[in-house]
Amino acid sequence: MFPIETFNLTKKFNGLVAVNKVSLKIKEGEIFGLLGPNGAGKTTFISMLCTLLKPTSGRAKVNGFDIIKEQNEVRKSIGIVFQDPSLDNRLTGRENLEMHAGLYGVPKEERKKRIDEVLRLVGLYERANELVRNYSGGMKRRLEIARGLIHYPKVLFLDEPTLGLDPQTREHIWEYIKKLAEKENITILLTTHYMEEADALCNRVAIMDYGEIKVLDTPENLKNSLEGDILMLEIKNGKNFFEKVKKLHSVKKIHIAENKISMTVRNAEKFAPKVLEFARKNKIFVNSISVRKPSLGDVFLHYTGREIREEMGEGKEMMKRRARIL
Repeated sequence: MFPIETFNLTKKFNGLVAVNKVSLKIKEGEIFGLLGPNGAGKTTFISMLCTLLKPTSGRAKVNGFDIIKEQNEVRKSIGIVFQDPSLDNRLTGRENLEMHAGLYGVPKEERKKRIDEVLRLVGLYERANELVRNYSGGMKRRLEIARGLIHYPKVLFLDEPTLGLDPQTREHIWEYIKKLAEKENITILLTTHYMEEADALCNRVAIMDYGEIKVLDTPENLKNSLEGDILMLEIKNGKNFFEKVKKLHSVKKIHIAENKISMTVRNAEKFAPKVLEFARKNKIFVNSISVRKPSLGDVFLHYTGREIREEMGEGKEMMKRRARIL
C-alpha cells in the first residue's frame, strides 16, 4: 500500500481548473516534494488530501482511507503544518502541544512523554516553558512541526514549511525535517517554491504548474534530464542575439528574459568561446558570460517555458488566471 495515492484528482473553482487530473503514488517513508510557483495548485492539492477541500472529480487515498468516504480516519492519521501561523501566542510552547494532544486524543498517561519527545526532536525542549510570543520565526515553525507530530501521524503535510524565514533558519528547518523523517519513520509531502529546498530535502520531486504535474523524478535525474550545462549571458541587444544564436546546432534549449539569455548546451566550457566569437562577428556586445550545472530552477524553466516567480500568493494568481479565462 502507498501512503498517498491520487487518481485524476481535480479541483475547479467556478470554471478555473486549480488542480487538473493529478495521479501519483508516494512511497512509505519518502520525502516527496511538490515544486512550483505560488498559484501552481500545490496548496489546493494537499488541502484535498487533508479533507479540507472536496475534489471536483477524481479520487485519492491517504493511509488507505478514501478522502471523501473516510474523512475522519484520514484526519486521525495525518499531521499538517500550514503556511500561515496557527499557534496561540499567549500559551507556552508546551501548553500549545498539550492542547493539541488533548484535541487529538493522545492518552493522558502518554502526553508528557510524547511532548518531551517531539520538543527534543525539534530542538525546543529547553525553551518549552516560554511564551510562544517570545519565540523567533524559526522557533515557531519548529513548534508547529512538533505539534503536527504529537499524535503519531503516518503522513505529515508541510505546506511551504520555510516560507518567510531567513536562509540560515531555513537550512536549520531542513535538518529537523530530515531528522524527523528518519526517527519517526513517516511519509512527508511538502510543497515549496524554493528550488534549493526541494533539492536538499526530497527523495522525489514533482514539478507542478497551472495545476498539472509536468514531470516527476528524483532531483538528480531531473537535472540530468537536461543533458547539458547552462550557459548564461548578459547582452546589450539580447533579442537580436537570441534570434541568431538559437539556430546554432549545439544549442538544445534557449530562453531570454530582458537582456539575459540562458542556454542548455553540451560541453559548455568548449562552446562558450564559440558563442563569444559569434557575438563579435555579429557586432553584439556581451556584458558577462558564465557556465554552471543545471538546477531544479532550470528544470522548471525547461518543462514550463517560464521561471518560478514569488511575487504573488496562490489566491492572487488564481484571480489573474480566472480573469484571463473570462
